[in-house]
Amino acid sequence: MTPHNDHPGFYGLNIAPGLLEVIKKLGFKTPTPIQAKAIPTAIEGKDIIGVAQTGTGKTIAFGIPMIQRLAQKKGRGLVLVPTRELAIQVNDAIKQFAPTFGLSTVVLIGGESMMYQALALRKYPRIIIATPGRLLDHISQQRTRLDDVEILVLDEADRMLDMGFAPQINRILSFIPRARQTMLFSATMPEKIVEIASKQMKLPVRTEIAPPGTAAEKVTQEVYVVKSELKNKLLEKLLSQYTGSILMFSRTKRGASRITRAVRAMGHQAAEIHSDRSLPQRKEALEGFKSGKYRILIATDIAARGIDVMGIELVLNYDLPDDIENYVHRIGRTGRAGHSGHAISIATPDQGHDVKSIEKLIKTAIPLAVHPSVPAEKFDHSKKPPQRHGYHGSPKHSHHRHFNHHRKFR
Repeated sequence: MTPHNDHPGFYGLNIAPGLLEVIKKLGFKTPTPIQAKAIPTAIEGKDIIGVAQTGTGKTIAFGIPMIQRLAQKKGRGLVLVPTRELAIQVNDAIKQFAPTFGLSTVVLIGGESMMYQALALRKYPRIIIATPGRLLDHISQQRTRLDDVEILVLDEADRMLDMGFAPQINRILSFIPRARQTMLFSATMPEKIVEIASKQMKLPVRTEIAPPGTAAEKVTQEVYVVKSELKNKLLEKLLSQYTGSILMFSRTKRGASRITRAVRAMGHQAAEIHSDRSLPQRKEALEGFKSGKYRILIATDIAARGIDVMGIELVLNYDLPDDIENYVHRIGRTGRAGHSGHAISIATPDQGHDVKSIEKLIKTAIPLAVHPSVPAEKFDHSKKPPQRHGYHGSPKHSHHRHFNHHRKFR
């Protein structure tokens, strides 16, 4: 598929921007059905039973969530597979993504030097990919422990049971903490697997392959009108509603710092980027946002020029821009390459003229939104519009994209 297709692709699956960049570099455009279903659920830390054949992209379906979650926490990931070949194949796929977050892997399979594997284990690789027999050999020789395994994947579980690995798997499970995430992938669902799942998993979400969805979405926009003293209350509600990465805009540097402090006090990982920050601070903020360390990045328009980050779920205009043309640049950061995205603006009652100017520029009415727990206001159009720069209303703006909207601006 071409990048300009309307399929939302890997965007909107809550994948950290750093991993989305790798996906783009590798040339993957559209997730397979199992990837589209499993990735967002697994990133949330839920247990999964994935019913899918070999060759359906399972490795990425569990590999990306595993890497993203391990980058945010201590502990390790363990992938159990039935054969050496599959172990090598899984490792090759995971190694394309793991270095993004500084994670290393080790492959423990029969037919290869135990000593070499023992040396690799000493370096504390964060992801172990193993066949059951060889993993137990290393455990019995006290070369590795499994008491720090946070995420367990049983790949091709039906094949492991067919090959008589059930006793080994049960032994391995006895070494792993119960408080973990478990993902089980299998082409079929025999009784024995249902049994493992019911004993070893917490309310697993079952994902079976279905034809991929073809919903076409682009950037949607909405504007909330609230009193300025209620902006933070609305912000808190919106931040708990959206779970992906958020790029937030402040009109001033001081405002950006104030909003960042408020967002952190609300319990979110946030960073700020503006011209009062040193270059190392700005770099750390941007890298942290790309890797998923910070879910929310608060920026001023000038600093945002250098932000080229993929996979931003939401652009949130805490303040409307001084120069309305910046509105187009801001919201364009979420719906990259025809993928879905969303933009929310928070306006105060005296900003009706600003919103009208923006609508004129983008040739689209922006729907008014209301949050049930924050009193909504109306625009006061009697207020005289302040002098604004940057709107020329000339035909040169006709290239700005049009957006879907559901309700007429009132």
